[in-house]
Amino acid sequence: MRRHHVGAAPLDRDAENGWEVTGLLGGTSLDGVRMAGFRDGAGAGLDMQVLPQPAVVVVLAVGEARMTVESADGPRPLRSFVASLSPGPARIRGEGVECVEVNLSPRAAHALLGVAPRELEGSVNGLEDLWGRHARRLGEQVTDATTWQERLALTDAFLAGRAAEAPPMWPEVAAAWDTIVARRGRVRVADLAASFGWSRKRLWSRFTDQIGVTPKRAAMLVRFDHAARALCAGGNAGDVALAGGYADQSHLHRDVLALAGCTPGELAGRATSAG
Repeated sequence: MRRHHVGAAPLDRDAENGWEVTGLLGGTSLDGVRMAGFRDGAGAGLDMQVLPQPAVVVVLAVGEARMTVESADGPRPLRSFVASLSPGPARIRGEGVECVEVNLSPRAAHALLGVAPRELEGSVNGLEDLWGRHARRLGEQVTDATTWQERLALTDAFLAGRAAEAPPMWPEVAAAWDTIVARRGRVRVADLAASFGWSRKRLWSRFTDQIGVTPKRAAMLVRFDHAARALCAGGNAGDVALAGGYADQSHLHRDVLALAGCTPGELAGRATSAG
């Protein structure tokens, strides 16, 4: 099985393709955090294109799992890593992969990463570069744990501890993000700023600082995420463009090409081949 598109399908999609997938019973203790344990039960290997999405993805390797990140900077072996909202063209490859994957909404990422989200934009970073010895210790703990529920509970407790010490997000920035998500990216930045009594420039600056991308880019990512899911589920490009708030099919084509590096048809075709 080859996982091709992070964020373009639900986490449990891979259970149909030879991967063992386990979620945390009862859910996570933090809002905006989803996690699951993955194991390549079929031994088919990992080949995953990392797509932009409205979430930061943290992958924590378990055991001897080794992965390689292939990006514009060349291949890099990374045991555990963090992919930003718009990581740029990148693929993750690996054999014998076992890992905990955590999806963080931008609001959660602001609290948990320990760095300004804008510093991660356009990249896939080693987890130890962000969390240092804490990442190493967490990796040791999840590897020593004997069940997936233990591993996921350890990860959840670690994140809850970081959240307790995190600085708050500006309420206007949080509300702006929530509005963009609720409206599936169909917002005007000027109207959004005016709703808080802010100037467009002020919203742009503070939103970018705490979310990691501009409000316009955030809206583009949210629209793209819904469109990518619909296309990978077999949706017609024209219908997807109309439902997603794109001006026309050409607008969808341009956004998919800019964010995924391929056409809508190619994106859908890759998802089909992954199944």
